[in-house]
Amino acid sequence: MGALRIVLPLTLMLAAPLALAADPLQIPALTMTSGANGQQEYSVNLQILLIMTALSFIPAFVMLMTSFTRIIIVFSILRQALGLQQTPSNQLLTGMALFLTMFIMAPVFDKVNQQALQPYLNEQLSAQDAVARAEGPIKDFMLAQTRQSDLELFMRLSKRTDIASADQAPLTILVPAFVTSELKTAFQIGFMIFIPFLIIDLVVASVLMAMGMMMLSPLIISLPFKIMLFVLVDGWALIIGTLAGSFGGV
Repeated sequence: MGALRIVLPLTLMLAAPLALAADPLQIPALTMTSGANGQQEYSVNLQILLIMTALSFIPAFVMLMTSFTRIIIVFSILRQALGLQQTPSNQLLTGMALFLTMFIMAPVFDKVNQQALQPYLNEQLSAQDAVARAEGPIKDFMLAQTRQSDLELFMRLSKRTDIASADQAPLTILVPAFVTSELKTAFQIGFMIFIPFLIIDLVVASVLMAMGMMMLSPLIISLPFKIMLFVLVDGWALIIGTLAGSFGGV
């Protein structure tokens, strides 16, 4: 009886692949058809597999090909300038950055929807043509925010001599150049944000030293003044408005 309990599961395991192979309704792993112009169309099952695989690249796409990088860095620098370590929380800053990214990138996504997605859903474009058309608005956005020096740097590092203009730069060159420019711009904005709060810290530290309060941390005294200044000037509206305006009304 004990041997039967071991042999029966092994028999079922060995028979399962044979049963699947004999099933006439088995789904083919790959089906390709050639179009009239020589293009190859893949089966719907393979397209779904590719789409599910591409979903894993969505976080990288959001962070490296949209306005998210600049926004989240500025928000993080602002929190450090205020002297707040955990407020607002990382989750709140990320959520704010995501929705502000959706607001800034809405015109770009509308162009992608009109030029690529809708024609593809209406079977007016093939998958390859839809992807090529979708790259256009995204590349235009990144090129508008990328410094020429950064783009030339990565073109020189790639040793590509067949690229005549910036519009012909592939994503493998454009994306790192765009991220480099975004980091530089974000730190420039963060530097300007830091200056008024740094002045408050210096004034408070000087006053405490003049009063002989060496053991009292200046951060404890300056924090309420920095928060009050930030609220009085409507800081969140200024920061968000500056970030949205820094993309040139894309």
